[in-house]
Amino acid sequence: MGSAPSGVDAPLNFVELLRVLTQHQVDFILVGGVAANLEGAPVSTFDLDILFHSTDENRQRLLAALQQLDARYFDFAGRDIRPDLPKLVDMKLHRLLTLQGPLDVLGTIGDGLDYGQLVAHTRQHPVEDFQVRTLSLEKIILSKEQADRDKDRAVLPILRRTLALQRSPRPEPQSALEVGDEGSSTE
Repeated sequence: MGSAPSGVDAPLNFVELLRVLTQHQVDFILVGGVAANLEGAPVSTFDLDILFHSTDENRQRLLAALQQLDARYFDFAGRDIRPDLPKLVDMKLHRLLTLQGPLDVLGTIGDGLDYGQLVAHTRQHPVEDFQVRTLSLEKIILSKEQADRDKDRAVLPILRRTLALQRSPRPEPQSALEVGDEGSSTE
């Protein structure tokens, strides 16, 4: 594809990755760091993680989107290995490099949770002129607890604190007249 940047060298463009997936009508749930951001957590990430619905029709749409993104597998030996339908059927984790940055395409997360088990725990979030289905913060936390990797354990305190703040009652705002007017009478 010429000298265009790709993969690790490509600028991270989560919006364009999501736009291409959405344009191809791929059924997916946004999971991981970008999902946590959309759910309000102040975390950083270096890739986009999606959990895809593993049906024949959806794999076809996903493959078309990956081809448009010029996706290939991250390979330490530098080989040019491209996604195809058999790989999308057989493999549960696809660490891909694209023209828009790294993309992890997952068949399951945590302890084997799949699209069908998690779709009821999602919200739609607007991203520019389209909508993205995002895993709830509660389920993001659960998946990271179950994965139990160093990088997941490192972010869990931030995710838990964000969730606690979101669940805590917020005090009613006081009007300007009530603040500092204690003891004065309007009569």
